Amino acid sequence: MTSTTGSATSAGNTSAGTATTGTLFTRIIGAAAIIITAWVVVSAFFITPADVQQGDSVRIMYAHVPAAWIAYLAFITTAVASGISLVRRHRTLGFDRVAGASAEVGVLFMGLALITGSLWGRLTWGTFWQWDPRLTTTLFLFVTYVGYLAVRSIDTNPQRRARRSAVLALLAVLEIPLVHFSVVLWRSLHQEASVLNPDGDVRLDDVMLFTLFSGVVAFTLIFVWLVMHRQRLAALQDAQLGAGLEAAIAMRRAETVA
Repeated sequence: MTSTTGSATSAGNTSAGTATTGTLFTRIIGAAAIIITAWVVVSAFFITPADVQQGDSVRIMYAHVPAAWIAYLAFITTAVASGISLVRRHRTLGFDRVAGASAEVGVLFMGLALITGSLWGRLTWGTFWQWDPRLTTTLFLFVTYVGYLAVRSIDTNPQRRARRSAVLALLAVLEIPLVHFSVVLWRSLHQEASVLNPDGDVRLDDVMLFTLFSGVVAFTLIFVWLVMHRQRLAALQDAQLGAGLEAAIAMRRAETVA
């Protein structure tokens, strides 16, 4: 992608007028994410034991649980960045871009959580889907943030986009506690917390717990890597849009003078 030197600098690196969203930091994060993810895959399939009740189907947990938690993190990040953007009255659009990028990545991880959860349900319950409180509220959360992204794409004006989407993000994040505590509030087929028993004792053995924790770390690094690249790409797109608008205004003025 080509751009002016100023746009490229705001997004990350510049090299002969070419803008890139990659930096040394993002490359380090990407490499760490690949290494830890590889460990999780090996451990999940070949090192960790099968569950006493669920057997080998429990291995889906190492993708399902981290995906759900990182989706929560992404949506909370969207709300926080949106709140800061509102307080600052959108004087800079950096926080709005972070909010949008985080929401996109959150939808990706929430979709992964729904898919892996359906596969786990097929092996455990004998069906891919039940209108269970946890599943239903999770699906509703997913649809809400798909709608949030749709709202962001309606208006190409960055200021109006930031204002409208920020309000929606602050409302949408209120669904997360409802999703998380749905297994406690209603009678649910979905199991309660995978790590701790109600009395606070750890459910998993050491290798399973470490693998699950490694999965959370790997997915967190992937989340950070994706958000950094996506918000820098959004900065380039906004700069390109601004340059195009300025060029159109200049052409109109030239036609008027002529």
